[in-house]
Amino acid sequence: MRIVLASTSPRRQELLGLLGVPFDVCEPSFVEQPMSGLAPREQVAHFALEKARSVAGARSGDIVLGGDTVIESDGRLLGKPRDREDALRMLTSLAGRPHQVHTAVALCHQARSIELVDVATAVVHMKADSGGGIERYLETGEFLGKAGSYSIQGQGADLIERIDGDYTTVVGLPLKVVASLLWIAGYPVVQEEVEALYRRKPYPNWSRFAS
Repeated sequence: MRIVLASTSPRRQELLGLLGVPFDVCEPSFVEQPMSGLAPREQVAHFALEKARSVAGARSGDIVLGGDTVIESDGRLLGKPRDREDALRMLTSLAGRPHQVHTAVALCHQARSIELVDVATAVVHMKADSGGGIERYLETGEFLGKAGSYSIQGQGADLIERIDGDYTTVVGLPLKVVASLLWIAGYPVVQEEVEALYRRKPYPNWSRFAS
């Protein structure tokens, strides 16, 4: 029984690798289309589960993990910016205020009819924009392809004052949630090793935002 990560995100692959479990990577065929009437946490759970389901059919004997992350500000979802102007608008709206980052993890094992979903939420407190910090960040180009237009594990960390919650939730794969779901599904994950991982914080900027 193998673990399959239904994601081509380098960040999710790097984070899952920190757990020390062997896994394959398979691109999900599910195409994200926001559904009206769903709260942000429901939306992100739906996306993660459908991603996992889209791979589980071809890997019925394996454990498939799907993940998705959305940013919620004032009850609205913020996705990836279309361009630099859109990124400027997003970051300006977030500056000096807190917002929520929701990351869902779904686990599917089709052969055993297992489907599990959990959602972790962290609150990110952004610095007020002073001295042109947002403009300097936009010059890096790092905002491209990032929900909310920033990357906490990169130079986007300079825009953040602090976070309340699990740092790995903000990056895109809450490792304690992953370990818990794998344990429930019967995959051996040693809790002491997970706790040791959280003490070491071996990922860019993790120690910087330790709670």
